[in-house]
Amino acid sequence: MSDKKYHRAFGVYGIYIKNGKLLVIHKGGGPYINRFDLPGGSLEEGESLAEAMRREFLEETGIEIEIEEQIGVSDFKFPSVWRDFTNVHHIAVYYSVRKIGGEIGIPEQFEGQDSLGAVWVSEHEVTPENASPLVIKAFEWLETNELGLNAEVYEEWEVLK
Repeated sequence: MSDKKYHRAFGVYGIYIKNGKLLVIHKGGGPYINRFDLPGGSLEEGESLAEAMRREFLEETGIEIEIEEQIGVSDFKFPSVWRDFTNVHHIAVYYSVRKIGGEIGIPEQFEGQDSLGAVWVSEHEVTPENASPLVIKAFEWLETNELGLNAEVYEEWEVLK
């Protein structure tokens, strides 16, 4: 019997590429704090996956998007203490998106907002030390066109406070 207690997090995340760079956010909270992360997040009550994707992307980046396609689902497991949980099981639905309006700006801060702003990064700028597993997986998908079937398991994970 495992002594691990998992917090299951579910969210939608957008991959927006321009000139070979990926649009990411500076994460201001959660287990990915002080790392690059994909724009996206949890669904609000009654919200569809696509509605959540459009809302989250706009809130976190200032960019209005159109969803091009649902790429697939990936999941990640890692240790992270929060409340009475010892680990996180993060399930992520990935979308390819394109800009239809807006401009990158400093996001409005409100309870639950964990984006400190968006930036463009190239693959060689991201590492497991400065990016969430979602960003690493996004670059893998850009190279292979696959997300894989198995969960990415990180035996050790440092929350960068």
